Amino acid sequence: MRHFFLLAALLFTLPALAQQPLPVPRNLQATYAKGTRAETGLPGPNYWQNTADYDLAVTFDPVSRRVAGTVAIAYQNNSPDSLRQLWFKLYPNFYQKGAPRARTIAPEDIGEGVKITALSINGAAFDLKKLTINGTNMVVPLSRAISARQAATVKVAYSYTLNKGSHTRTGEVEPGAAFVAYFFPRIAVYDDIDGWNRLPYTGDQEFYNDFCNFKAAITVPKNFVVWATGDLKNADQVLTKKYAQRLRGAEQKDAVAAIISAEDAQRRDITAPNAQNTWRFEARNVTDFVFATSDHYVWQSTSLVVDPATKRRTRVDAVYNPKHKDYEEVIDFSRKTVEAMSYTFPKWPFPYAHETVFDGLDQMEYPMMVNDNPTETRFDAITLTDHEIFHTMFPFYMGINETKYGWMDEGWATIGEWMISSIIDPTVEDDYGIKPYAQAAATEVDVPITTLTTLQNGTAMFLNSYAKPGMGYLYVKDLLGDELFTKAMHTYIRNWNGKHPMPYDFFNSMNAGAGRNLNWFWQRWFFDAGYPDLAIANVTKTAAGYDIQVQAKGSKPVPVDLTVTFADNTTQKLHRTIAVWETGATSVTVPVATKQPVKQVTLGSTLVPDSFPKDNVWEGK
Repeated sequence: MRHFFLLAALLFTLPALAQQPLPVPRNLQATYAKGTRAETGLPGPNYWQNTADYDLAVTFDPVSRRVAGTVAIAYQNNSPDSLRQLWFKLYPNFYQKGAPRARTIAPEDIGEGVKITALSINGAAFDLKKLTINGTNMVVPLSRAISARQAATVKVAYSYTLNKGSHTRTGEVEPGAAFVAYFFPRIAVYDDIDGWNRLPYTGDQEFYNDFCNFKAAITVPKNFVVWATGDLKNADQVLTKKYAQRLRGAEQKDAVAAIISAEDAQRRDITAPNAQNTWRFEARNVTDFVFATSDHYVWQSTSLVVDPATKRRTRVDAVYNPKHKDYEEVIDFSRKTVEAMSYTFPKWPFPYAHETVFDGLDQMEYPMMVNDNPTETRFDAITLTDHEIFHTMFPFYMGINETKYGWMDEGWATIGEWMISSIIDPTVEDDYGIKPYAQAAATEVDVPITTLTTLQNGTAMFLNSYAKPGMGYLYVKDLLGDELFTKAMHTYIRNWNGKHPMPYDFFNSMNAGAGRNLNWFWQRWFFDAGYPDLAIANVTKTAAGYDIQVQAKGSKPVPVDLTVTFADNTTQKLHRTIAVWETGATSVTVPVATKQPVKQVTLGSTLVPDSFPKDNVWEGK
């Protein structure tokens, strides 16, 4: 999601301390003792995670906004523990009267929340009076425990009213269009770190779900088209022949095709003529399932080969109200993002069969789906589109616990945005979050990145989820070079895709993949207090030219970027990676070979923050 817009300087410690082990909290150290995780960055020999098959059947009425349905869950307890209760997530209860919320919502959107009308476990009806529902958490005590490595079947019938306003990641977009997320009761994650995920959803911190398989039957009125996570399995039954053929064609062609044009939408001949149509989707090994629907949106589509080895293609969609002209280029931005992710960064074949960007009222990602509001500028459209699509890898492909570790997904989406925006349009210079961090660094609101996201809000949460980790990843990339950084990142991806990595799985996987211990940087950037501040300490004439001395006044290691202007107004750019600070040095000398007088030296660059930039310019005499 791209939604959020201390101390005196600590001098670097002695070089001998540079490669000390990272501080690991006791509860996370326990995973090593249990053998579920290893200090090499690999899953341990005893690693496990639970999973489920979800069979969803839901009816959505766009007029009343009523969501009603059933969910059948075949739950597999792969843990070594006997489960005596099941914890469920009822995310629509964010809007329930009395539920804890970190955001204000309109009074008219406060309602009764999710109504559970029936629940059974292994075929036995459950007494609904024994349910404990507290906001978005629902606890079901079990008369017979689910033993270790055993399965259970759970069936739930439910309903709720989708919010009309107060659009927080889900809700009605406008009459005749809705983005419906978090619409079914789901079993919470039970993992090797915390057991049940008991943390409530209050609107700020994001989500943590297991990898599961989904079948979904979504029933909506005639003329409403449905887009969703997963593959549409009955296109010929819900779309009329012309549009089903267009969809199949788009899945095999590079060119942008109009599956539904503005004129088509007005003809009302797109869906089967039944009063209600049931759209069937399937998705395997994903952490969530969402759908969106509209009776008047246009649908642009294209596809591309994302894996040259297998020739596998991904279809890319832009679905929007034709009144929103800013959305007309979104299909191009989306295609270029998927292409850049597959071939440039993270240079990993896009993992899903389609990616749909839906014209909604938020800035939020889901497996194979994006809910993006219209934007006022082309720049905003580019950076929003690539940021949200980049989340496909982090958190979804990687199964990250966003609720606790927002930096493990938003930080990656931020560096992805910085890199891919300039690929989409080379004139784009994206500095998202850099100046806010420079201004807030080492103030009372600036806590370490590794602070649990649940303990943060406002500026602290924004800085630690987005800009600060994004810079950390970027500076390591600069240090290692593209090839070695890609190797390290791919080591992390291979180790943990489809699983649930914790922070130290990331740090250790990167160290292993790079073949070098980067703890000196992880410690200073992700754990320690401090601020970024470089200064031009001195410029000295030498026989070969000039020596420029750059001093690290702050304790945060950042790259050194110098622009040297000569007497004839030509310029030269000089760069040093964070490697210059690895040994604990507090200054570095950068030589300039020249016979010309130097007129000016400027320190700094777009993606390098500086909390006190007044000493970043030297003027020659």
